[in-house]
Amino acid sequence: MRDRAPVGALASPVEVTAATVQRGDIIQLGGQACRVSDLFQLPHGAKQLVFESGELLAIHTRTRLTALRLLRRR
Repeated sequence: MRDRAPVGALASPVEVTAATVQRGDIIQLGGQACRVSDLFQLPHGAKQLVFESGELLAIHTRTRLTALRLLRRR
């Protein structure tokens, strides 16, 4: 079963780095959409991303990824 975006939410593609990634961002890795559930700071500005599926991904400060970010309407 797929999670749907909340009513009144818009998905916007954004470029994320270790400095700008947020909980809830959806990043496509290997053809699979993965939602960031938690973040941990690593040395030298890197971050470890924890996805809802349990997978981990460490990103370097210069890594750039494309993500979908849900924007809620007011």
